[in-house]
Amino acid sequence: MILVCGEALIDLFVDAPERGEMPARAVPGGSPFNVVIGLARLGVETGFLGGISRDAFGSLLADILAREGVDRRYLVRTDRLSTLSVIATNESGQPSYSFHGEGAADRSLLPSDLPATLPGAVEALAFGSYTMAAEPVGSSLAALAEREKGRRFISVDPNLRPTALGGLAGWRAAAERFYRAANLIKASEEDVRIAWDGQITIAEAAAYWLDLGAQLVVITEGERGAMAFSAAGRISVPGRLVTVCDTVGAGDAFHAALLARLAQTGRLHPAALAELDIASVRELLNYASAAAALSVTRRGAVLPTAAEVEALLSLPA
Repeated sequence: MILVCGEALIDLFVDAPERGEMPARAVPGGSPFNVVIGLARLGVETGFLGGISRDAFGSLLADILAREGVDRRYLVRTDRLSTLSVIATNESGQPSYSFHGEGAADRSLLPSDLPATLPGAVEALAFGSYTMAAEPVGSSLAALAEREKGRRFISVDPNLRPTALGGLAGWRAAAERFYRAANLIKASEEDVRIAWDGQITIAEAAAYWLDLGAQLVVITEGERGAMAFSAAGRISVPGRLVTVCDTVGAGDAFHAALLARLAQTGRLHPAALAELDIASVRELLNYASAAAALSVTRRGAVLPTAAEVEALLSLPA
């Protein structure tokens, strides 16, 4: 099992104003929530650890996890409200976000809410997005990552959302707690630019993460593809040419597919990750890129199944 830890929320997609109103559509979301759904659809046994409200939105989130076959034993249900992430997309499909979640269920996870022990079936933990830095959930999850370092495979996707945190004060120190425990770090070029104010290159960011102990660093570059850094060297793969509806959830689809492919090929442990050669890394990136390409052809974070990814991979790039 891969246990995904972090937020589950509601993405509120708003359209352009018309006749004094803004039409909206409420869709389950949150980066870790998307990743756990993506893993389940790719055939990987998975569970979710996070705070979920007992309100109507939270009930929807919990019901979807059950429908997708996600293990819900680690859910922490609370009377606190669900976070709303309001998303408006521009003409090219790029999203902008505003968050309404101060004191909400996903941010309120306490150390006492963590499982005292994890069963042996939990091979890996995945962390990401703003619950790495919001409190008290950030410190609670960091304690879990630090406790399980060396016992489980740990993957981190910063998936930076400054508007969710009211800025980035304290972000670097908060995120480094997770980076130091990570075997795999997946980030976007936008994450790198925002985190370091554009002052360092992708290669420099990757070197920093590798120095902290990661065996593999993967950076996505949108339509241009993705690149990876490891002991085997640096490799890039191009993106797939598809018609973009919007890019919401593309990074989550990529992250889920990375983890799923490692699980499918028996490499979901640090020693195997460290031994990946260039050809294996290329295959891993191509698989994840195909999953991300499928996701951007759909409105919202609708992540693909294993059959859909395999079908796309069978076509010419």
